[in-house]
Amino acid sequence: MVWFRKRLIVYVLFIAIAIWFSAVTAEFSFVSLFRLENTWDFIQRNFWPLRWELVPYLLQQSLITLSVAFLGTLVALCLALPISFLAASNTSVSKAGYYAVRSSLSLVRSVPEIVFGLIFVVSLGLGPFAALLAIFLHNVGVLGKLISELIEAAESGPQEAMKSVGSSRRIGQIFSIIPQIWPNVLSHYFYRFEVAIRTSLVLGMIGGGGLGQSLMNYYNSLAYEAMATAISIIMILVIVVDVIGGIVRKRVI
Repeated sequence: MVWFRKRLIVYVLFIAIAIWFSAVTAEFSFVSLFRLENTWDFIQRNFWPLRWELVPYLLQQSLITLSVAFLGTLVALCLALPISFLAASNTSVSKAGYYAVRSSLSLVRSVPEIVFGLIFVVSLGLGPFAALLAIFLHNVGVLGKLISELIEAAESGPQEAMKSVGSSRRIGQIFSIIPQIWPNVLSHYFYRFEVAIRTSLVLGMIGGGGLGQSLMNYYNSLAYEAMATAISIIMILVIVVDVIGGIVRKRVI
């Protein structure tokens, strides 16, 4: 058949070997899957009933988590947007500058937020500001790459139209490209915002404050009902952010 090629066998074999190697390395076990019922029994015995009296305190902590995620991602977007024009092949100042900016974004993006968080917690002390800086730095690298790819995929027609009316190259690029990519930029922002909420929880466990720190305190003290209450607040928080993001995207598009 036309779609069948001999190299397809090589691809399938390569994927099969990769799956087998990954399963062995990760100690994957079908037997352990059937033991998940023990986990469910543990949850039923220890995660119920919820500690409703902790809800006001956890809501206060959720505001810290939300503020860290929102501000860290927003400031990262404000910085990543102009940088992304330098990191796009069709808008960069020079080829050398293009590779330099791309490499810098890759370098920043390669460092996980928790590593940044550990560095800032040691250097700046405990608190949400360390988590904010960690989220900001990592998101600059991620959003810079994503937005630069949107810029490279933008249509050149509007740019040519701006040049024909006497606009400078840089001004023409800004006002012809940003309206094209803005809905996708917002989509990327809200996705990274959701990720930042979950990341700020992890950063809270290493001293970044907010819900994550409360969750870690409950875990260390074996207060599983309080843990379940905090997890419920986290789930609700992520769902609310997702709904708000969807409404904003619909209005913009």
